[in-house]
Amino acid sequence: MDASISIRRLTKQFDATSVLKGINLDIPPGRFLILLGPSGCGKTTLLRTISGITDPTSGEIWLRDKRIDGVAPEKRNFGLVFQTYALFPHMSVAKNVAFGLEMRRVGKAEIDRRVAAALDLVGLGHLASRLPKQLSGGQQQRVALARAIVIEPGVLLFDEPLSNLDAKLRDSLREDLRALQQKLGVTSIYVTHDQSEAMALGDEIVVMKDGAIVERGTPIELYRRPIYRFTAEFLGMTNVIQAQIEGDQCRLPWGAVRRIENPGESQVEGVAIRPEDLLIEPAEGEPDGVVEQSMFMGAATHYWIKAAGGTLRAITSGGSNTILPVGQRVKLMPPPALHLLKSLGAQS
Repeated sequence: MDASISIRRLTKQFDATSVLKGINLDIPPGRFLILLGPSGCGKTTLLRTISGITDPTSGEIWLRDKRIDGVAPEKRNFGLVFQTYALFPHMSVAKNVAFGLEMRRVGKAEIDRRVAAALDLVGLGHLASRLPKQLSGGQQQRVALARAIVIEPGVLLFDEPLSNLDAKLRDSLREDLRALQQKLGVTSIYVTHDQSEAMALGDEIVVMKDGAIVERGTPIELYRRPIYRFTAEFLGMTNVIQAQIEGDQCRLPWGAVRRIENPGESQVEGVAIRPEDLLIEPAEGEPDGVVEQSMFMGAATHYWIKAAGGTLRAITSGGSNTILPVGQRVKLMPPPALHLLKSLGAQS
């Protein structure tokens, strides 16, 4: 299970609409790669093109040293897990998992061994004889996952597989899925529009917009040091602040001066401050801003602060038994170094 994937100049046209615009992407073996972006950005089309369900208009897809964009989907040895479970309602759990092996004419003893192993991996060995209608949504998705891994695929492909589940179950399955992928070491590509899911699961995230790749990096790189404003805002809340920039220093609208960690950028849209990095405290002297709204979230309290330059978001983590009231005058304490964000028009 050490498959690498290379995608070269991949395009897809639906009538006059260009859905994929010359995608180039290399995925090393064993990598858990997330395709992240808003609805309509092309991420699902890219996944379906990799799987063979959708034919590209042009370009190449390579698996290791073999070109596969002309190979039938069933001959690519890819495991697919979709948003809908697509289980056969009249078949038992074990029969559903065995189906792909039977189509490959694997011997019965080997089928029994691999089905039992796959069901044990997803924690459903005790439910092998049940029908899908007797299972919860989470259990049905585990069956779909077992069916994908039982064929011992070179690559696993996931198309928003957790989006139909409730929040608590989604969090639980997310943890199990990440642990399983790490145990198997199989190259995996996962489509989602959920930034929390992307950061929790991925070794790397590829951010997409309008049929093109905006940027890629590890979750920490893209969250802490994104190149583009689009990425910063798609990967969670962020304050984008217009500041006066001189060399490697910037002056924020309320007067604070900070160092820039990536000076010299062109087509800058502002400096980024994540809400959890913007510290606030009651002002004893001249304030920097005023609390407009607060929202207690248990582990953290979210604040909206009216300040020079607009309304800013600040998040204070747990441990406090008091919440600053609306109207409270506050001092704003940004981190010592700030990051410049470029506009997408600056993409090379």
